Amino acid sequence: MRGMTRRALFAGSAVGAAGALLPTAGPAVAGPRAARASYRAGYHFTVPEQWKNDPQRPVWIDGSYHYYYLHNADYLAGEIGTAWRLATSTDLVSFTDRGIAVPKETTPGGDVWSGSAVVDTHDTAGFGAGAVVVLATMSPHDGPADQAQYLYYSTDGGRTFTPHGTDPVLPNPGVRDFRDPKVIRDEERDRWVMTLAENDKVGFYHSADLKSWTYVSGFVRGGIGVLECPDLFRIRAGDGTPTWVLGVSANGKGAGLPHTYAYWTGSFDGTAFTADTTDPQWLDHGWDWYGAVTFDKRGTDGTLDEGTRYAIGWLNNWDYAHITPTIDSDGFNGTDSIVREITLKRGGDGRYFLASRPVAALDGYVSRTVTLGDLEVEGTRLLDYRGTAYELTCEITWDQLTGAGVQLRRSPDGVRHIDAGVHRDYAYLNRRPTVSPDMTGRWQESHSPFDPGRRAVRLRILVDRTSVEMFVDDGRYVHSSAAFPYLVDTGIALFTVEGKAVFRNTVIREFRV
Repeated sequence: MRGMTRRALFAGSAVGAAGALLPTAGPAVAGPRAARASYRAGYHFTVPEQWKNDPQRPVWIDGSYHYYYLHNADYLAGEIGTAWRLATSTDLVSFTDRGIAVPKETTPGGDVWSGSAVVDTHDTAGFGAGAVVVLATMSPHDGPADQAQYLYYSTDGGRTFTPHGTDPVLPNPGVRDFRDPKVIRDEERDRWVMTLAENDKVGFYHSADLKSWTYVSGFVRGGIGVLECPDLFRIRAGDGTPTWVLGVSANGKGAGLPHTYAYWTGSFDGTAFTADTTDPQWLDHGWDWYGAVTFDKRGTDGTLDEGTRYAIGWLNNWDYAHITPTIDSDGFNGTDSIVREITLKRGGDGRYFLASRPVAALDGYVSRTVTLGDLEVEGTRLLDYRGTAYELTCEITWDQLTGAGVQLRRSPDGVRHIDAGVHRDYAYLNRRPTVSPDMTGRWQESHSPFDPGRRAVRLRILVDRTSVEMFVDDGRYVHSSAAFPYLVDTGIALFTVEGKAVFRNTVIREFRV
């Protein structure tokens, strides 16, 4: 995807709008960083300062994940352009900032957009065995027809990178939208495979050395906007079946679909991908899980887990990317989702789907647990708890009702809140009653299918200072959305609509990272 947007708002006007719309007055009431009023997330990854957008696929190097992301150190000055900044982690919860890895404006290409890093174990590119090679999009004249793919390499374990000349390794053939290279190793055929976003097509390319690329096929899907940040991987399902998955970031809002990560299950023969069905599934149904990437799950010894992958997304949306109070309160704009573990399961209809759950290592950061047990609710029940950053889990059961759920980040007068739950035949996350970055008012409540005949639903909801992520039942459906509740809005209430329910095994956990 594009870097620090040359087509969007810049800090000057956006900060003023955010500051006026989203006051930061009021104390932070709970959580590990309650010493000062802050909108910085308590347990999600945030950029140290200024701007971030796209995650780049983390790579396992020397016992830790190297997480690169697009970063603009000149954001508040109104200067454009992104570099790749690096953070490392052994557990994908706690990260250590390592500074700029791939700098911008060091070649005529200008700034560095999205792409991918790979470890060249067999020295196919000639930079040495184990060199880290980055393929990334650059657009020297910021024109849609001059987007091309450039190569950088590192011989110090992925900490710093050197440009491989100033010419692209994959020039633009004269088309609009030609970006976001995602490279994987095809060991069976002894070559590299690249997927590339080309408007409504994902292009497939082959290379023996990461420097010379040949187009071999394309996967075309329209109706969900310009495709960005392609993702191709193989995963072993719970029933033991190995399956290929092709994913893209896409904007399906015009068709009543999400604006997140669309994916297809299918087969890949090394050259072409064949989808099981025409219509995609979506890895998130909220408004703000964009530019997402999946990556290998490795054991401490580097062993690959073929049945599980990790995933991380940018908790933002280009429609309102600069509308955030974090600029005024903390001097940054850039928050990621929690890292997820994703697995492949077969549904009752025989269709495979990706299920998500928060990364297991998060359990090691629990600083406080509030066990509320089974709670009977008819109408609204206010809990004796206050917090701005926590996880809430429960199973809701009922005999007959229209809807049930949780009011999160509830104001003292009960007027402002974020609602999460089920209503008739859909699950939903609704940020309309609080302060939202969507100033149009159109993108406030997200939906996903729900079978009311089950008369039960399990909810696992991650709440942080500027986000809510709701995992429904087995994680087939997830809703991730940004929201900016006033810092004094710290209450929680359980509610039902036209009926009675029991919120079973209700537990709240706080984290210290």
